[in-house]
This record gives sequence, structure tokens and C-alpha cells, in this order.
Amino acid sequence: MAVFPRLRFPDQAPSAELRSWFHGEPGARVATEEHRLLGYILPDLFGYHIVQLGCCHMEDLIASSRVSHGVTIDTDKQGAATAHLRCQGDALPLAAASIDVLVLPHILEFSADPKPILREVARVLIGEGHIVVLGFNPWSFHGLWSLLWRWQGRAPWNGKFISASRVKDWLQILGFDIVNFSRASFLPPLRRAGLNRRLQFIENLGSSCWPYFGNVYLLVGKKRVEGITPLKVGWRQRRRVVSNGVAEPTARDMSRGGCK
Repeated sequence: MAVFPRLRFPDQAPSAELRSWFHGEPGARVATEEHRLLGYILPDLFGYHIVQLGCCHMEDLIASSRVSHGVTIDTDKQGAATAHLRCQGDALPLAAASIDVLVLPHILEFSADPKPILREVARVLIGEGHIVVLGFNPWSFHGLWSLLWRWQGRAPWNGKFISASRVKDWLQILGFDIVNFSRASFLPPLRRAGLNRRLQFIENLGSSCWPYFGNVYLLVGKKRVEGITPLKVGWRQRRRVVSNGVAEPTARDMSRGGCK
């Protein structure tokens, strides 16, 4: 994996406030569910290099991967100290077609424009490489809280929650096939741990009764490799018979003096 020396820092990135939210109630419950989803997906994605782009709540989201070489890239200048690199999400310091798996935890909804980030991901992924997107579902309790409290400007409610269907459309335009999709976390974002425990039945029933309203989703896209249709070669070309009953010589015969 080639790394270029010049790094650019973002104008807008997940803040320390968002990271703090993921470490408290109810963000920690959401982080646990996301870690569980990744534990189902990442062990089945193979290759030589895996990259986690952004570490808004966990620096070890890719710990369950079997890929030997993992790198964490933070898109926040004042992000986690354990990040290997820091750069702008739409200017990755990575060579084209050099990464096998790239994980994006809540980068798109906290960027000024998510589409350049996805284009950059498509550039650095190898053919048949995988992108793993974690996002907040706007059609959920968290989406409702975002509508109610966005005016306060506090994370995570100040993010631009993007529906999974829109992310799917963007990825398909960029040449990805959607190979896995799941949702998790169905409780309202209440800060009282005792009340959350009493409402645990909502979490238990959510995946079977109202899966569409999961607070977060995980989406996996596989980069397509455009096939080349080979031309059929006539190895045994039939010779055309001329009027006098003699087979017409081929070009090879003519070049060797077979026709004088």
C-alpha cells in the first residue's frame, strides 16, 4: 500500500463532542451494536490491506478483520491519538487500487459533501474490493431526535442523516454491487440507563417486528470489475473453394510463396 507524504486536513469533521456522545449513554449502546454488526461482516472480507476512515467513537472497529495490515485514518485534526494518519476524507493519501476493504463509520453524514468521499473510496479500492458504510437512519428514533434537536447544533443530531437507499444509489452509480445490508439499535436515544433497561423488549423485538426503523445501518458494497468479452478466433478457417475446384490459398500461404 503506497502512502503519499502530503496530507490535507478537513474543514468539517466529527468533533470531540460526537466522540464523547458515543462513549456515554445512549451512544455507547449504539457503538456496541455497530461493533457487533462489523463482527459478523469483517471476518468474511479478505485481502492484504484494510482501512478505517474516521474514528468518531472506536479506534478498533476493524479489530475483528482477518486482514493482516490495518490502518486507521482520522478525518479530524484533533481526533484520536491512536490514528495512524489524518487527512481529508475526499483526498486520501493512498494509491489508486491499493486497498482491499475500507470502513466508513459515520463519515458521510458529517461531511459537507459525501459524494467526493465515495468517489475517493472507489479510486483507492481494488477491483472486487469492499466498502463498509455505517450510518444513522433518518427513519428511526435517532432521525426523529435529529429533527427535534438539530437547531441546538450538538452532535450527533447536527449531522445530515442520509438514508440507506440514497447511499446505495450513489454506490451503484460508482460501480458497486450491494452485497450486504442490515440495521440495528431500535431504542429511543434516552440518557437514563434504568429506563433503557426496562425498554429492552423494544430492542429485542425490533429486528423482527420493525427492522426498517433501526437507528443505524451497515451497508457493504463490492466494487465491480468490468469484464472484457474476448473475440472468437477461427483457429481452423475453412478455405473457400474457387470455381476450378482448387482451394483458395490463405494469406499465410501467399506470404510463404504458396501462390505465385
